[in-house]
Amino acid sequence: MSIKIRAVAASDRKSWGALYKGYAAFYGVAQTDDMRDRVWEWLMDTDHEVNGFVAEVDGALVGLAHYRPFARPLAAGTGGFLDDLFVNPDARGLKVGEALISAVQAEGRNRGWGVVRWITADDNYRARGLYDQLATRTGWVTYDLDVDGETV
Repeated sequence: MSIKIRAVAASDRKSWGALYKGYAAFYGVAQTDDMRDRVWEWLMDTDHEVNGFVAEVDGALVGLAHYRPFARPLAAGTGGFLDDLFVNPDARGLKVGEALISAVQAEGRNRGWGVVRWITADDNYRARGLYDQLATRTGWVTYDLDVDGETV
């Protein structure tokens, strides 16, 4: 068994969609086909900031990672944000998540990013076990403010 990490390709649409639907379900996020279509369009648009990697095992897609650059004014530099990371439950334990994170890290190195950053749910213990091995957990607390002025 070998893991192949590569950029998402147009031919991945159906398998990527199933993975992304599974990712939304894992976090209990309502997601429509139109929402997935929009994200897919972003991934296929070379001018859009969002990029993606997929992981293949034995020719089947088993994982995805979406990432994008972000400005770091205080550091006067650029970082990378790992927005989405998902591995099919049947492929967990095969080091697919680690391979996807490593691919984003290498991309960041190639682009001159100073850091790759991501968030996860506090109760996502399995993933946090991996993240604690690969990265430094920060002390920052995240807030969301609805643009209409209401709390989210």
